[in-house]
Amino acid sequence: MSYEIKGLNEECGVFGVFGTKNAEQLTYFGLHSLQHRGQEGAGIVSSDGTTLKQFRNKGLLAEVFANEADLNALAGTAAIGHVRYGTSGNDSLNNLQPFLFEFYDGQVALAHNGNLTNARALRKNLECAGAVFQSNSDTEILIHLIRQKHELSFKEALKASLNEVHGGFAFVLLQNERLYAALDPHGFRPLCIGQLKNGAYVVASETCALDMLGAKFVRDVLPGELITIDHSGMTIEHYTDQTQLALCSMEFIYFARPDSIIHGVNVHNARKQMGRLLAKECPVQADIVIGVPNSSLSAASGFAEEAGLPYEMGLIKSQYVARTFIQPTQELRERGVKLKLSAVRGVVEGKSVAIVDDSIVRGTTSKQIVKLLKEAGAKEVHMRIASPPLKFPCFYGIDISTRSELIAAEKSVAEIKDLIGADSLGFLSIESLIAAIALPDGRTVPNGGLTVAYFDGNYPTPLYDYEASYRASLAQQQERKG
Repeated sequence: MSYEIKGLNEECGVFGVFGTKNAEQLTYFGLHSLQHRGQEGAGIVSSDGTTLKQFRNKGLLAEVFANEADLNALAGTAAIGHVRYGTSGNDSLNNLQPFLFEFYDGQVALAHNGNLTNARALRKNLECAGAVFQSNSDTEILIHLIRQKHELSFKEALKASLNEVHGGFAFVLLQNERLYAALDPHGFRPLCIGQLKNGAYVVASETCALDMLGAKFVRDVLPGELITIDHSGMTIEHYTDQTQLALCSMEFIYFARPDSIIHGVNVHNARKQMGRLLAKECPVQADIVIGVPNSSLSAASGFAEEAGLPYEMGLIKSQYVARTFIQPTQELRERGVKLKLSAVRGVVEGKSVAIVDDSIVRGTTSKQIVKLLKEAGAKEVHMRIASPPLKFPCFYGIDISTRSELIAAEKSVAEIKDLIGADSLGFLSIESLIAAIALPDGRTVPNGGLTVAYFDGNYPTPLYDYEASYRASLAQQQERKG
């Protein structure tokens, strides 16, 4: 489903390319493939070998670069780009990335996917030491940490600074003579490297951006790695040896494009397997299976195959709903479902329908979908969710930061079923989620190399700035239940 009506948002997508003509054009196309990761704003910083140039603005990528001259003005041989949905900072122009910094000894551009869990404490310390911030985004903190370390080279200062920031991050940085890419010690956010036919390297949040450019996949960036790309090629280093893969499981459930491959796992195949295992765990007596467009279609097809039921198109998604119609109030969110989705009466009328969705956040959308289907004549509506109940916030780069936003944090499965009006409701188990994704890199580490804290509350890192408020929210919830 579209993020506008669902209320579950990925922070952003990053892209970089070094050592090829038309770098700005390649970055545009790469970002276009990553548009699903952020729709608030977009930007590109390019290098012609001597100067970094920037253009950024609010809106979709095509809106930001509606004037072709703005992109042509960025002509260069290296570039980084960013599409944004912000979990940190507001949507002012100052928070749009990539950031471009001008120093007496050179320029540097920076883009970031993720969320720093100790940003508040770091910013306070930096400001006390004299730093002046141009944005309220946590991304800017990294460059201030780097500039504090006058005695070190840029790369060594970068390594040291990466050890000071905590949480989820995939950083790309551009100087005139090189491009850097760095991933947090748990690899919460995906980042991969590809190579164009002319030998130039590409860095992107997902492999679908490599496919757009005809780039050959080289490798995933691994936790704790710092990649340096310059005219001599690519260098791989570790800025820390304290690493353990804990990739965000929501990438496979919802965020990533189905044609992307993350750590050797095709997203479509993982979702289809989630559907198969869901059918085994939560069987249903139904006439047909339908999916909620678009991210649930893979899981729905797997569910139908395993259940031996016809897979039908019972919901149609409108491709032409303006984003401005969707507002963050319950009344307008409910209206937004009708703008976005419509039931196919000829398919569902008189039928017992099993509908597969990827997740339930607030429950508002699920309630409206059940209502749509029953108004279209469905005899029964059995909701099946291809992920476990979302009970806990994410602090690593997804826009669910409080438990109050999550219906499963307060209500049982039976209570949710009654609230959304479904005839039955079932969720995938955490164990089956891990088994469905089956990360090859995660065979020897906890939870199969995935972060499943959103479902069980066991976070792989300290929460730093968020710890006190999170513990307080848990205590308040216990009081309400007690």
